[in-house]
Amino acid sequence: MRHNLARREIWGSYSLKNYHTHTFRCKHADGDVSDYAQAAVDKGLTVLGITDHTPLPDNRWLSIRMGVSALPAYAGAIDEVQAREPGLTILKGAECEWAPEYHGFFRDVLLGEYRFDYLILGCHFYPLRGRWRSSHGDLTDPGHLAAYTKHLTASMQSGLFAFVAHPDLFGLSYPRWDQHTLAASREILQAAQDLDLPLEMNGYGLMKRVSKTHRGVRTAYPWRPFWELAREYEIKVVVNSDAHRPDYVDLGIVEGEAMAKELGLSLANLDHLERR
Repeated sequence: MRHNLARREIWGSYSLKNYHTHTFRCKHADGDVSDYAQAAVDKGLTVLGITDHTPLPDNRWLSIRMGVSALPAYAGAIDEVQAREPGLTILKGAECEWAPEYHGFFRDVLLGEYRFDYLILGCHFYPLRGRWRSSHGDLTDPGHLAAYTKHLTASMQSGLFAFVAHPDLFGLSYPRWDQHTLAASREILQAAQDLDLPLEMNGYGLMKRVSKTHRGVRTAYPWRPFWELAREYEIKVVVNSDAHRPDYVDLGIVEGEAMAKELGLSLANLDHLERR
């Protein structure tokens, strides 16, 4: 209650919305849809987006996502809780790694057959020299950073996604801000401007993710120089908790939006997702 009171004192009639959460099905999170809905109600959220890591038709990367056979149960769990929580807007979504071979599945099955409200682009892997590399730990040199950037911007151009999750995820493993991070960031920000595609300032990263460098410890992402650079572009920002457990359903959202406002960045309005 004290946390919610503090939020009202800061934001007045502020309405707290979170479009990025994960359930137990991804194998590295806790809680089901009903647990998140209860936590959202308790913490005063008005909109809750359930966006587990998407199943893929070839069951790639199964260690960190549900198999495609779990898709009906996932969609059904969201539908069931939507029906019994009329006071909370619950949206059905998924966080997706894009590749050309998955485009039709995302469009025809998730958005079409299952009527997902929206999809998030989350570039956790990128292709380089015939292999998929991890965006969490394998972005340590300029060549890898360039490959990540190329794949991320191509994914953005697919036209399937409501926003880009943690576009500055490279801050987890790239050691320093330099001319290469500057060039990569400009490419990402220019693509976001050209496509009118919002970028996420990630609340979990803000509150929980740090990188140890030769200059000390810094927040891994959101990496502040990226968002300072964003002021030069006409982009919109969405702040989400990226919750992997129900009690994190509001994690970092107020703090992230305060950071965005301090930097003079415009917050995205995603109300249209509720009317799809």
